[in-house]
Amino acid sequence: MKRSLKIQIVLFLIVVIIVSCGKTNQDIKSVKSSKADSLLFDVGVLKDYNRMLVLVDSLEKAGDISPLNANRWRGTAYYRQGQYSMAEMCYRKAVEYEVKSDVDQLNYNKVARRLSELLLVKGDFEGSLRIAIPAVKKMEASGIGSDIDYAILLNNIGCCQLNLGQDKEANESFLTARGHYANRWQSDSTSRGFQEAVIGTVYTSLAYINMRRYAESIYWIDRTEMLLNMYRERPDARTEYFDEYQGRIEIMRAVARQGLGQKEEAAEAYKAFLKTDYSKTGPGHINANDYLMAASRFKEAADNYRYLDQTLSDWGMEPSLDNIQLYMLPKFRANEEAGRRDSAHVAAERILLMLDSAITNQKNSTTAELATIYDTQGKEAEIAQQQANLASQQLYGALITLGLVVTFFSLFIYFRHRSAKRLEHAHEKLQHAYDKLEETTAAKERIESELRIARDIQMSMVPNIFPDQEGLDIYAIIEPAKEVGGDLYGYLLIGDKLYFALGDVSGKGVPASLFMAQATRLFRTLASQGMEPAEILTRMNAALVEDNEQGMFVTMFLGLADLSTGHLEFCNAGHNPPLIKDESGKWTFLKMVPNAPIGMWPGLKFKEEHVDSIKGMPFLVYTDGLNEAENCRQEQFGDDRLLNILEHSSFKNAKDVIETLMAEVKRHRDGAEANDDLTMMCLKIS
Repeated sequence: MKRSLKIQIVLFLIVVIIVSCGKTNQDIKSVKSSKADSLLFDVGVLKDYNRMLVLVDSLEKAGDISPLNANRWRGTAYYRQGQYSMAEMCYRKAVEYEVKSDVDQLNYNKVARRLSELLLVKGDFEGSLRIAIPAVKKMEASGIGSDIDYAILLNNIGCCQLNLGQDKEANESFLTARGHYANRWQSDSTSRGFQEAVIGTVYTSLAYINMRRYAESIYWIDRTEMLLNMYRERPDARTEYFDEYQGRIEIMRAVARQGLGQKEEAAEAYKAFLKTDYSKTGPGHINANDYLMAASRFKEAADNYRYLDQTLSDWGMEPSLDNIQLYMLPKFRANEEAGRRDSAHVAAERILLMLDSAITNQKNSTTAELATIYDTQGKEAEIAQQQANLASQQLYGALITLGLVVTFFSLFIYFRHRSAKRLEHAHEKLQHAYDKLEETTAAKERIESELRIARDIQMSMVPNIFPDQEGLDIYAIIEPAKEVGGDLYGYLLIGDKLYFALGDVSGKGVPASLFMAQATRLFRTLASQGMEPAEILTRMNAALVEDNEQGMFVTMFLGLADLSTGHLEFCNAGHNPPLIKDESGKWTFLKMVPNAPIGMWPGLKFKEEHVDSIKGMPFLVYTDGLNEAENCRQEQFGDDRLLNILEHSSFKNAKDVIETLMAEVKRHRDGAEANDDLTMMCLKIS
């Protein structure tokens, strides 16, 4: 049942804007932080968490958000991607920063809520209390904290106290939390308060069930259903929410009634569960096994465990000792008790395969935790204490591992007469794989980490926020084929003059990304001086030719548009011709003078051209990663397909053009990996 505690608690963004007659420096920082939070929230709505991480770095570097808030958002990004260890490390960093303002206190509350929940879910009850209890005291001392902050933290405290045998204190914490939930829904004009209260009482119910306190759990289960019915009556309630939580309630009731020996009532609750749509989902099948295993209905449980692998994958769970204990061992037992020996044998082999990975993951997690302690605390006494805690956890893990090894040694003796040769062959292959893995894992992880950092840096160099200027609609996107790439785009708005550029560096990977960084910097520097497009490319060529021993080059289209008249001056350096939608509504390739790419030969003089006006004419610039995108049969996307899509699609704005083309390219690839970097920019002057 502990896995049921992984219910996601909705993250509510609190935006604090301090308005007064005269703004102080602190006021200005608060407004900047509020705007930054809104921006990050919008990125989170789009579920673009990699972009969120890049944006957080940029905002923190610019001083628009505090280090505490930056680590809160990093933790959120990792949490939403299922990277709970990384999320925990970021949240630990956040709570170590000094609270210097009301905004910091609000962000601290959010971090404490999430971190205490993470520690509770992983069974670190004392660690969760060490976060939650001081957080409640800080809120009381500062007077800054919402009812939902108090309710969730107190609920986490109660769950921990119950697991640590502090029954009286746990009951007081739960009741106090219930009062704050009530205050929340009574004062909130929306239905959000009821939804939060349902989640809180689910946590409480599960805590009592996990402790086999079934009679007390019934009270909280009934209260959960009452709150769900109240939430159901709200006009703004989420209808998809009802079915899932009604299913969870019925399973909890079935487990509790079964535990009390009330088998008929338990079976009725399970029948009610089967009437929900949730019961037909992967998580629903796995959740149902809490009752089926308790009721010894092993065949039905074994059928449900067919959904386990996909469900664990959807949850983003890595091999761990806890997951083996909570999911794989029950799966083995269900098949064994159901008489399905072959399926039980397969489950046993799977557990053996997971065991080494789980031990490795635990070691890596321990190392990461220790590194975080050194990074965020820096005090010898505190480090020593944390090392002692980690040593205790390592001992606990070693004991579990020993128990598992003994268990499966017995299992393989049992199955030896049927599968000795197959297991021996599998062991040899596995040992060979581990030998290879041991040689390459450290280097691979270091390279992946460095490439991720390089990608973040590279993505931060291209603008991801576009100007909100009357009469201008512009949007661009970049998709590297590898971790880092050589495509680039940029724009610079000076009054009514818009400089925009898009380029493609020869090659891919790290060398191309370094050349891309140089080209991007040069474009912004020269454009900011008000130069003409041809002069900019001429000077860029002279700079990039120097010391270019690798013979790299970049094709580029560079334009200068006058937003008031629509006049476009441009220069093309060996790049694909842009597409323009003329007054007749037809998309055509822009005719241009061919120039050489920049960076190849010294002394080149680039020729400039112009279009009298592009007002009202959508303008698309792209790299050959678009028209040369290949599928598994190595068939290219092609210019004809590109023109056909543009001709037969109605577009709302520049972003819609880009997103439509990205979707069509993905459909064309049909699962094939990208063969080149892909970048597009669309603009329209009205």
